[in-house]
Amino acid sequence: MKDASPTKHNFSARLPILFLLGAALIGALTLRDQLTFDALAQHRQALLAFRDAHYFWASVGFVAAYVTVVAFSLPGATVATLAGGFLFGIFPGALFAVTGATFGAAAVFLAARAGFGAGVAAGIAARGGAPARLLEALKENEWSVLLVMRLVPAVPFFLANLVPAFVGVRFVPFVVTTFFGIIPGTTVFASVGAGLGEVFARGETPDLSIIFEPKVLGPLLGLAALSLLPIILKTFRKKA
Repeated sequence: MKDASPTKHNFSARLPILFLLGAALIGALTLRDQLTFDALAQHRQALLAFRDAHYFWASVGFVAAYVTVVAFSLPGATVATLAGGFLFGIFPGALFAVTGATFGAAAVFLAARAGFGAGVAAGIAARGGAPARLLEALKENEWSVLLVMRLVPAVPFFLANLVPAFVGVRFVPFVVTTFFGIIPGTTVFASVGAGLGEVFARGETPDLSIIFEPKVLGPLLGLAALSLLPIILKTFRKKA
């Protein structure tokens, strides 16, 4: 009986992340055609009417829906951000989206850390070598690294929630850098969403490549470089 308890404990600790991964798989297979721009265009009048009649509940419902999309890694996070800008304007639409995304990311992080994170980090440290040194460097500079991961859209959002949990990053830096790091990109997409009325009227689809235009990507890369400054200074001090 005593030998079985650690196994049962490990399985129960992994249930939340296994549940989230299972939901992500089901969502990818069943909802890919539901949470789309076309669906937003089709239901826009009903959404606007509900917002006008019940603004508070529309706001709460939007944030809750965004938390669900991110926590279960459902397709449609970009469409949800556009919807936030369309329904609520750049502000508070971007704020609602950032809040929902942060709560959803925190749920994934905690589930992953409880299920696998501690074991993965301990295993890397025990094996030593380059991976262990990289892990230690990440822990020493977690604020800067996490902020860069959020500012530069090179790492998929879901992986950016899992990897920090696996390498033993602390919860508070993860949440704070997630909230502030996704503000610029989310604001850009919310601004696109705020202009969807004209896009719908023309029967077109929004141009989401705006995030890669120099006037948008340049400031994001500048912020990322600023975030790396503490690491660079720390490296120079060590060499000195």
